[in-house]
Amino acid sequence: MMAAGTAAQRCLSVCLLEKNSFLGKKIRITGKGRCNVTNNCDVRTVIESTPTNGRFLYGAVSQFPPFDAIRFFEGLGLPLKTERGNRVFPVSDHASDVAEALIRFDRGAGVQFVRGEAAHLLLKSGAVCGATLRDGTKILAENVAVCCGGVSYPATGSTGDGYRLAQEAGHTITPLLPSLVPLVASGEDGKDCRDMMGLSLKNVAVQVVDTGSGKAVYENFGEMLFTHFGLSGPIILSASAHMHRMSPGRYRVLIDLKPALTPEKLDARLQRDFGANINRDFFNSLSALLPRKMIPVAVRRSGIPPATKCNAITREMRHSFGKMLKSFPITVQGFRPIEEAIVTSGGVSTKEIDPRTMQSKLVQGLYFAGEVIDVDAYTGGFNLQIAFSTGRLAGSSMKTGG
Repeated sequence: MMAAGTAAQRCLSVCLLEKNSFLGKKIRITGKGRCNVTNNCDVRTVIESTPTNGRFLYGAVSQFPPFDAIRFFEGLGLPLKTERGNRVFPVSDHASDVAEALIRFDRGAGVQFVRGEAAHLLLKSGAVCGATLRDGTKILAENVAVCCGGVSYPATGSTGDGYRLAQEAGHTITPLLPSLVPLVASGEDGKDCRDMMGLSLKNVAVQVVDTGSGKAVYENFGEMLFTHFGLSGPIILSASAHMHRMSPGRYRVLIDLKPALTPEKLDARLQRDFGANINRDFFNSLSALLPRKMIPVAVRRSGIPPATKCNAITREMRHSFGKMLKSFPITVQGFRPIEEAIVTSGGVSTKEIDPRTMQSKLVQGLYFAGEVIDVDAYTGGFNLQIAFSTGRLAGSSMKTGG
């Protein structure tokens, strides 16, 4: 929609081909239905927040940075607000309002909407000359922008069509992997996660360690969720983008349940709590310290018999328990399926796309924008900003045959 409206504003005759029954189907479910439109930051931050081929995006994001994206949407009558982490949302908290703003943009620019699905690109003498639809209809065009997204959330229409079309044109598709995706826990850790299913932790610190090298590959603070399969939530999704060459047991997530307390302060807290419950069982003394669903798991992991009286808990037992609370481990079995990922990592090789225009280096008049390209970023509005910036650049770079 961004590419189409931008090209139409330049007095090009533009047809937007959409296989869904309505436009913006995927954007309407982003951000849990609120749509994190962009991140209120500078160009450098966007690039640094894009671990896969971030430098490729410098030209596109510089020409249409977050500030311009914010001004663009507000100019379409969509008031925006900035929340924690510089995440930008519509004031209405309705993702559908973002989609409708883009539709207004396209209609106002004169874009023609056509319901249909591209089966093949029409190619001739090293240039694109249109597309053939599934029903056999041919649409002739001097420029074609492939903006079909990835393969995550296929129910929204993201079924990998763009990769197939790019391959037909001779492009290389780098391996497709899930990014910003929930994690599956292994073995007993998986059972513990199931026992805590539905428990959301609002203010925890997470560290992801590569068990092979012993090095931390990710650290952050925020919200996470235990599920029937393992872990999810904002900081877990962000962590997944750093887990390269995933294999069972390669990564371990260490959760600091009490990040505001040093080990010494936590130990003092435990002493006070046990002192206040001196004649109670250990299991029944933790309600002020831990969420209800976590208590049975924490007690089991502590190795302290549940019926142990608090006055019988030794210094060593208390220290060991405190250490576990500061580093609650979950071993990762792997990612959830790519269909459940927020974005797809991999796609059309950036080596075969001109970063100054988003035009194919292999086929004249063929452009790519958004998730179909081998770029992906962290959560926080960066992936949508990439879509808007690359779409804007593609639409503004298209040429007429004269």
